[in-house]
Amino acid sequence: MELERHVRIFKNGRNRAVRIPVEFDFPGDEVIMRKEGDKITLEPVKKKQESLIEWLRRQGPLDEDFEFDLREAPARDVDL
Repeated sequence: MELERHVRIFKNGRNRAVRIPVEFDFPGDEVIMRKEGDKITLEPVKKKQESLIEWLRRQGPLDEDFEFDLREAPARDVDL
């Protein structure tokens, strides 16, 4: 079900602003704003993605019988 509500635009310094009604609230305090034609959309900023190092630190140790042979990895061309 799509929600719709009539709201007023007001001045905030040199900018125009709109209050977001509680039924349209979303988590966080940052959004991505997009203008598509005459439509403006707000999308909440997702949490920062963790780095590879942070992800590796969260992983448990490998099983002792784990084996990986690079010679078995499929070869592919890479453009540099």
